[in-house]
Amino acid sequence: MSQTSSEMREILVERRSPAVVLVRLNRPHVRNALNLAIRQELAAVFREFVDDRELRCVVLTGNEKVFAAGADIEDMSRIGAVEMYHRHTERLWGAVGDCPVPVIAAVSGFALGGGLELAMNADIIIAGRSARLGQPEVKVGIMPGAGGTQRLTRAVGKFQAMYLCMSGELVSAEQAYMMGLVSKVVDDDKVLAEALELADKLAALPPIALAQIKEVIVQGEDLPLPAALALERKAVQLLFATQDKQEGMQAFLEKRQPRYVGL
Repeated sequence: MSQTSSEMREILVERRSPAVVLVRLNRPHVRNALNLAIRQELAAVFREFVDDRELRCVVLTGNEKVFAAGADIEDMSRIGAVEMYHRHTERLWGAVGDCPVPVIAAVSGFALGGGLELAMNADIIIAGRSARLGQPEVKVGIMPGAGGTQRLTRAVGKFQAMYLCMSGELVSAEQAYMMGLVSKVVDDDKVLAEALELADKLAALPPIALAQIKEVIVQGEDLPLPAALALERKAVQLLFATQDKQEGMQAFLEKRQPRYVGL
């Protein structure tokens, strides 16, 4: 796993423990605007996680003032449709969404446009009280193009998604929570600490069970209910073959803390 604390890097990767990694967007001079280079670097970082057997949880964040303010407009203004096609940015965000372990987005300040789309590729979103979220692409003549219309609709429903995408208006963290767009709202100075504390808790849980929960929720969302329920049943049956299932139930009966190893 690569690790750096250099302020010259646009993605900072910090191994908080063998089980938890903190990934930080680091372009404060442009409010963490997401140009092609930072998208490619972020995708490369997340692809490394696929074969990391020790990893249990990832926390993705920006800084205290901004998670990510969206696409780099200067960069976007220079390209046409064919160049946009060849960039295949959906593959880059896919590396985040396909991460096999839980991903927690710690959102402070603004999460706009591509920044909100990035956060929606996480599994859990912790937002600060003064955070502002939205899909303002329509105000510069385009529309969300990295999942903003589809993931947003699945999260908040048609009418809220239509409002956010068509008006380009921003919502507060509390409004986003009420819509179902974020998991939890905390004080601004506690966002990262809350996310890291949750990451430590998830890291102590059985990793195969967490992976199956993530897979079933994500894949089952677009299936007919009977097929989704069948997927759920098969996942539960698989977990009954794991050592961690035996350890968890034995620890419960013996009134002790379980030790999960991912087997």
